[in-house]
Amino acid sequence: MAKAKELKVTLLKSKYGRLKSHRACITGLGLRKIRHTVTVIDTPENRGMINRISYLVSVEEA
Repeated sequence: MAKAKELKVTLLKSKYGRLKSHRACITGLGLRKIRHTVTVIDTPENRGMINRISYLVSVEEA
């Protein structure tokens, strides 16, 4: 079975003062504080959360 593609997501800006739905996306991805990096599986659900908060995060292939 092929290994699932993964993405490294890093929070670059603060989550405070953002929309409640955007803060929920940050939490859903597992990000906690500025410059915290997590590795997530590349699924449509995760891509949707990343697209919604694209102005707060940087993304690269893991």
